[in-house]
Amino acid sequence: MNEWLGIGYVSRAHGLKGAVMMKTFDPASSALGTVDRLRLTPKAGAPREFELLTVRDAGGDLLVELKGLSSREAADLLVGSTVSVHRDEIDQPEEGEFFQGDLVGLAASTEDGRSLGIVAEVWSSGPVPNLVLKNGEHEEMVPFADDFVVKIDLDARTIVLKPLVFDDDK
Repeated sequence: MNEWLGIGYVSRAHGLKGAVMMKTFDPASSALGTVDRLRLTPKAGAPREFELLTVRDAGGDLLVELKGLSSREAADLLVGSTVSVHRDEIDQPEEGEFFQGDLVGLAASTEDGRSLGIVAEVWSSGPVPNLVLKNGEHEEMVPFADDFVVKIDLDARTIVLKPLVFDDDK
């Protein structure tokens, strides 16, 4: 398993001094309160490590200041970057629990083996996170809840799901 765990992404720059706004996969997570460093991986380019200076709640997003990031222009270049923490700096999940960031990249299928694509993102916009599945151009969301998740195998990098069924699907 990767030593870095993706926990969210940089949504936008904030202010003129290099602060960034961050959205996390799990808004209830307290991981940022226990780490000293973050790794930001832009969509194009090499990952960069930063020392975490401050983190504040900003109405559901997090306002983050990083050592060495001191201008709006530098912060703008990091918008869209994946934010990761080092696993050694956070508490590990209990048996049967998962970091939401570990779900990204899993190959998703139905119980009968039909491919649903890859877990591309985890959206936490309500009481239950949603897995965003991408299969080519097709995108589908499935709630990350017991009613829909059959099996997760992190070692095999797979997840078996019961996709949503709508009346017009019958």
